[in-house]
Amino acid sequence: MSRSLCLTRQCLGMVTRIECVVLPLAGGNGLWTLICAAGLSGEQPTAIKAQGPFCGPLVAEGVLAGIADNLIVHGYCECCDLPIWRLHIQAQLRQLNGERRRNFGDYQFHPET
Repeated sequence: MSRSLCLTRQCLGMVTRIECVVLPLAGGNGLWTLICAAGLSGEQPTAIKAQGPFCGPLVAEGVLAGIADNLIVHGYCECCDLPIWRLHIQAQLRQLNGERRRNFGDYQFHPET
């Protein structure tokens, strides 16, 4: 399974687009996320959602495959166009990494203190 996917669906003369990418989270701890952007093709995305964190890329890719299978059942087709919302997805990843840094603390048990 690829770590990125673009799906489109044509309805009433408009093309709806969904771009999904599996990316590693910062920290080097093996956690990955799946970020999807959706909206009308040729416009700015109207929704950006993240799923995860997942323990490893294979788990995240499995979730991506499940989402793709579901969307194909609902009339979406895989397209080979270049990603157009990569900057929006990268911004979401930076936000997720920033939230994780702010919430990172010392959670070790120190019985000697």
